[in-house]
Amino acid sequence: MSDQENFFIYGRNPVEEVLTNRAHEIDKIYVKNNLKPNSYQNINELAIENGVPLVKVPGAKIYKLVGKVNDQGFVAQMSAAKYTDFFEWVETLVMSKNPAVLLLHGIEDPHNFGAILRSAAAAGIEAVIIPMQNQVPVNATVFKTSAGTAGRIPIIRVHDLNQAFKDLKAAGFKMAAVDGNAKNTLWEADLDQPIAFLIGSEGEGIHPANLKRCDFSLSIPMEHEVESLNASVSAALISYEWKRRKTLQS
Repeated sequence: MSDQENFFIYGRNPVEEVLTNRAHEIDKIYVKNNLKPNSYQNINELAIENGVPLVKVPGAKIYKLVGKVNDQGFVAQMSAAKYTDFFEWVETLVMSKNPAVLLLHGIEDPHNFGAILRSAAAAGIEAVIIPMQNQVPVNATVFKTSAGTAGRIPIIRVHDLNQAFKDLKAAGFKMAAVDGNAKNTLWEADLDQPIAFLIGSEGEGIHPANLKRCDFSLSIPMEHEVESLNASVSAALISYEWKRRKTLQS
């Protein structure tokens, strides 16, 4: 695991979620001092249970930490964003079960990234892999948009996208580019194999060099001359079609 910069999670539900599932990563909980104790009883009990300090502070302190956001009077100071090491993760896989991963590139909107993480976790995707360049990291907005699911599946941050291609292929994954120009559609694609779906940004799409590195490309069928979908919508559709196929086979 590698540490990235500290960040804050805000909002009642995200704070409660991280206290429930990742309390060991929290340094401190800040609660707005004009809130009634019975309004955050569960958060207080979870903090005590997990030995996390809970501090009551003025609203000005909350604002200083996270700015003008819908904090609802709750902020969790996280020790650091945690990313999973690629090779440690590969060792945990059962390739005979045909796992799927999402490989992202160019997703710079934290709301899109958070939504992708939420869909991937819900669909049973094994991991989400992101590069260090041209990609938003895990931050407070990502975590909040993911509804707290950002820590439920491995998030792997790689230095070089090209090396990620090589490492995934060496591990036995087939690379599938999600490309609106592909003739082969999602409905026709062979998903019954270990597979990594490459998803690019809505504006730039996937670089031609990366398309060539993939084993095949697939498009999402669309009507009424719609040219493209939001990256998070595409990721959700891909993830759930993969899940649907897995369910039919079980």
